[in-house]
Amino acid sequence: MVTMRGLSVATALWAVSLGAAQAQVAVKLGVLNDRSGVYSDIGGEGSEIAARMAVEDFKASEKGVTATVVAADHQNKPDVGSNIARQWYDQDGVDVILDVPTSSVALAINQITREKNKIFLNSGAATSDLTGAQCSPNTIHWAYDTVQLANVTGGAMVKRGGNTWFFLTADYAFGHALERDTSAVVKKNGGQVVGSVKTPFPSNDFSSFLLQAQASKAKVIGLANAGGDTINSIKQASEFGITQGGQSLAALLMFVNDVKALGLRTAQGLVFSETFYWDENDATREWSKRFLAKAGRMPNMTNAGTYSSVIHYLKAVAAEKSKDPAKVMAWMKANPTDDILFGKGSVRADGRKMHDALLLEVKKPEESKGEWDLLKILAKVPAEQAFRPMAEGNCPLVAKS
Repeated sequence: MVTMRGLSVATALWAVSLGAAQAQVAVKLGVLNDRSGVYSDIGGEGSEIAARMAVEDFKASEKGVTATVVAADHQNKPDVGSNIARQWYDQDGVDVILDVPTSSVALAINQITREKNKIFLNSGAATSDLTGAQCSPNTIHWAYDTVQLANVTGGAMVKRGGNTWFFLTADYAFGHALERDTSAVVKKNGGQVVGSVKTPFPSNDFSSFLLQAQASKAKVIGLANAGGDTINSIKQASEFGITQGGQSLAALLMFVNDVKALGLRTAQGLVFSETFYWDENDATREWSKRFLAKAGRMPNMTNAGTYSSVIHYLKAVAAEKSKDPAKVMAWMKANPTDDILFGKGSVRADGRKMHDALLLEVKKPEESKGEWDLLKILAKVPAEQAFRPMAEGNCPLVAKS
């Protein structure tokens, strides 16, 4: 026989249980990137793994947040990416889109996200326009950008004596932005741009473009491309004996997995910038080894940026007990970032995530002590020196003084 007192206790427990269930905020995270093409090794499955690791490490369910992760391939095509984003936002209940390499796709997602009042946490695309003229209150640009790459890599090359440049530029938004921003750094430091050539994206044959660069006699050939295009450019430059002839290659956007694909014998001595390197400290090593066990390769700054952005987003949702985009974005900008991969940082009003950048050099084969021991850190560049000053970006969100 159930007494009234027993029934009351049971009812109270049921109410508490129901309240706890109702207190859970359900969020859906969509990793949108290239999973089959020239940039698949940059983000691809690796960024999906990083997002899932962030959900697990944050222990979201214990903090009142139920987080699920979905993924799709945008094939480096703005129309494909846009269609996926609209379906995710309109029909599939996705709250946040993550990663999105390929700047032309990212700029399209940036606009759609603003229209739909969702959130876009970009770690894969490079164009600095995401925090410049096309900045949005719904977008944060996380890992790196073309200004940072130009400042760190381009600035270092000019200081080393590389004062004349010729660019091989991927013919779309990313390549154009990277050439533009690096040219500005070269000229600011007293250098000169003697020419450039636009290359089809993607491309397997860079021979005619490299011959033009070789004929220019520029001290530095700036590779304003990424992924498979960068790998092919460097391989073919080696075949032409370009570096043996006295010209230097500047890999303006390169990742640790690109170096692995090239091999140290071909890539040795290349200088480039990432904002994350797996072997920087004990914390990055521990996380990266967990990532390696899941992905079969070490992470790069795009994967690290996906992880870091999800951690900060989940902190905001848990703190606000809401996934309302305005509340969440306000919290993310008002509170410092702090995670095991990028350390302490912040998110500016223009959506630029601020953290230090690394100047890296590819090791010689005899310097490497293991399969992924590929790079040495030449310098750590403070965020304020690496990224563009907010006042210079022409972001409409930033009040003019």
